[in-house]
Amino acid sequence: MNKALQPNDPAPDFGATAIGGKYGDGQTVTLKQLRGRPVVLYFYPKDDTPGCTTQACGLRDAWSDLDDRAEIFGVSVDSEKSHQKFIAKYQLPFPLLSDPEKKIVNAYGVWVEKSMYGKKYMGAERTTFVIDAKGRISAILRKVKPEEHVAQLQAALAQSPS
Repeated sequence: MNKALQPNDPAPDFGATAIGGKYGDGQTVTLKQLRGRPVVLYFYPKDDTPGCTTQACGLRDAWSDLDDRAEIFGVSVDSEKSHQKFIAKYQLPFPLLSDPEKKIVNAYGVWVEKSMYGKKYMGAERTTFVIDAKGRISAILRKVKPEEHVAQLQAALAQSPS
């Protein structure tokens, strides 16, 4: 097991298909391309589930405040097609990264064993990484409660170096 990422660590680079927002129906995005501006990667378990919808719609509703402060990407292991439906259904203004091969969730250490009703399974932990303009992690919000995510993210962005 890799050492867990900490604030001030270099953020792992990635390449993934971004769906939605200014990326439309899909373009490959790398973290390296985004240097020069803060980046938020918010990892969530699954498109169109209650908690994930609450979290995404909270970001959508706060978009006018967040858009100028950072490049924001939701990340899940769902397919591009699933992301397109989720974005259309809730009019999400930000892009989602499709990670079906689990490269990003593994690089960031958020693909973890979970448990529901006594059954164990693997899934993405609801965690947000704020990455500064130089590509270093400035904040990590672990096990985020969907309804508290926007306030926590706004506070982290206010403290993050640009």
